[in-house]
Amino acid sequence: MKKVAVVVQGQPEPFGLGALCEVWAEPYHPEDDNPVFDFVVVTPEPGRLRTRAGFDLVVEHGLDEAADADLVCLAPKGNYLETSPEVSELLRATHARGAMLFAHCSATFMLAQAGLLDGRRCTTHWRFAAELAERHPEAIVDRDVLYVQDGSIVTGAGSAAALDAALHVMRQQFGAKVAATTARRMVVPPHRDGGQAQFIARPVPVCESEALAPLLAWISEHLADDLDVETLARQMHMSARTFARRFKEETGTTPYSWILGERVRAAQELLEQTDHSVDWVAGEVGFGNAATLRHHFGRSRGVSPQEYRRSFRLTA
Repeated sequence: MKKVAVVVQGQPEPFGLGALCEVWAEPYHPEDDNPVFDFVVVTPEPGRLRTRAGFDLVVEHGLDEAADADLVCLAPKGNYLETSPEVSELLRATHARGAMLFAHCSATFMLAQAGLLDGRRCTTHWRFAAELAERHPEAIVDRDVLYVQDGSIVTGAGSAAALDAALHVMRQQFGAKVAATTARRMVVPPHRDGGQAQFIARPVPVCESEALAPLLAWISEHLADDLDVETLARQMHMSARTFARRFKEETGTTPYSWILGERVRAAQELLEQTDHSVDWVAGEVGFGNAATLRHHFGRSRGVSPQEYRRSFRLTA
């Protein structure tokens, strides 16, 4: 890999573009002995582009400068549902000649619009994942991972995940030592634990059922109790079978799944806001012991409770 081109279009995201520059446009550092790339930023119509942050970029090179690039990257932009036919053609030509394509955050939509994600695994920022899957049902959208490679196409999640994905490519092309040295220079870990699940904002689920609302509030206040179906049914003065059926009809899920989600959510808050042990947190939210909490928390959020706390512990 010798030449890297980054495609920008109207309303580019400064941080998304900057993350790409930070990896691929860096000059030579003798102490690191890092690879240096023939780096170029290109756009369909060279000239001045207004960024989403309110300042301008002046891009001198057209798309033809990317025609021989070994890696073509797409910078995220504000109007992510629009891309020029010329950019789509460049992407298809790049893929056809066997070069690598790289997109992260909303830029993944450009690859999909060019027809290059049909039948491929890909990812994007968790806020856009459902829309990407709906607009491009042939794409296999993985909503949790920080990045994914399918063949010669690499896609990443939010803008910071561009660094994770780029370090993956660096590790693949130049080895673990070069990737680790690059990460150290940027003061980031060479590999981040977990996926996007730990970052997704999950508000308390809203239930429109007036009949169930008091019960759901009661559940939130009694998560440490033994909340089996029989106990919940007694609260509603119903038989267990009738209650389970009504609950599924009103919420779209089972009582067990609802309570599990609430317990994980409550555990998140306690991990963020307290210094108590994981065992204590497990008892407070009804998991009973740390092993059970670790199991369910890991399945739901993709990281262990300890890893989550290290990332999101709120300072005083």
